[in-house]
Amino acid sequence: MKRLAVYCGSSMGADPAYADVARALGEAMAARDIALVYGGGRLGLMGVVADAVLGAGGKAYGVIPQALTDLEVAHTGLTELHVVQSMHERKAKMTELTDAFVALPGGIGTFDELFEAWTWNALGYHAKPFALLNVSGFWDGMTAFLDTATAAGFMSPARRGQLLVASTIDEVLLKLDAAIDAAETKMVW
Repeated sequence: MKRLAVYCGSSMGADPAYADVARALGEAMAARDIALVYGGGRLGLMGVVADAVLGAGGKAYGVIPQALTDLEVAHTGLTELHVVQSMHERKAKMTELTDAFVALPGGIGTFDELFEAWTWNALGYHAKPFALLNVSGFWDGMTAFLDTATAAGFMSPARRGQLLVASTIDEVLLKLDAAIDAAETKMVW
């Protein structure tokens, strides 16, 4: 894995553990020479993970809509900042730039990005893996709901199994690497 898209909150959240894990993830990515692809903001967990990657000598690629740049929330110290016109373009560009996706705690923007990446995978637009980094049980309610949707017949067990869940940084990076390797092995003729 050379580039990892990180979806996360533009706020810090109520639990200091969220920022601690965002910082540690950024440092771990830089140590493993994994570049960050993210929403391009300087605020909240987004800013924390970007600053951690950059502070540890890594590369950070942001993708931000012009409207958010106009509100002065863009991170100005990135390796590269892509300014696009819409949220749809943002998600498409992030998908183009990354090898995999991970979601940290966040709100509706994080949910939207995660579910769109999953939907695009289901439709065959990409074959990149995606995961939840379950900080302090943040994703427990969502994973329980996804299990309910599967039991109710609205999602196949195979589709449900695509969403990787990990409780540590090392675990999530290992699971994403393994999923990338498995996808590449399937593509060998």
